[in-house]
Amino acid sequence: MVSWYYGLLALIACERIAELFLSRHNARIAFSHGAVESGAHHFRVMTVLHLLFLPCCAVEASFRAFPGLLGWTSLALALAAQGLRWWAIGSLGWRWNVRVIAIPGEPPLRRGPYRFVRHPNYVAVCLEMLFVPLIHGAWICAAAFSLANALLLRVRIRAEEQALGGAYQQAFDGVPRFLPHG
Repeated sequence: MVSWYYGLLALIACERIAELFLSRHNARIAFSHGAVESGAHHFRVMTVLHLLFLPCCAVEASFRAFPGLLGWTSLALALAAQGLRWWAIGSLGWRWNVRVIAIPGEPPLRRGPYRFVRHPNYVAVCLEMLFVPLIHGAWICAAAFSLANALLLRVRIRAEEQALGGAYQQAFDGVPRFLPHG
């Protein structure tokens, strides 16, 4: 039963590789417009966290039984997170990147999910870190990687918001970071 889960993890890994190619392409465009990179110190830690995530899920899942309803619910929520991620990426276009790359003087974009929250891509990552492991009952990975990701995002978001500057702060004043106002 676990082999289909390994296939899902392999598809997610392929998606991440595609995102890295897209990110590299977008970085070239941004740098041609005078962009500046910040936050390289925490990017290495983020890279290691994300590199370990899928293999750790695979290892723990090999010791777990499929959790039934929790697994199916987690799969649906993980797929919803993918939809949110690609909505965020599409909304930013060539400005989206896995690194903190900002173009001085460039106005912030408030379209797509960015109308509702400041960091929809990070919401998607948080959902993935929680629900991808739970698809096959890997609750230790879900807890450990969710906690590590939360700690890392505290640093990442500060660096990103500082790099985006005053125009970003002004444009997103009153917009929640993660959960839209109800």
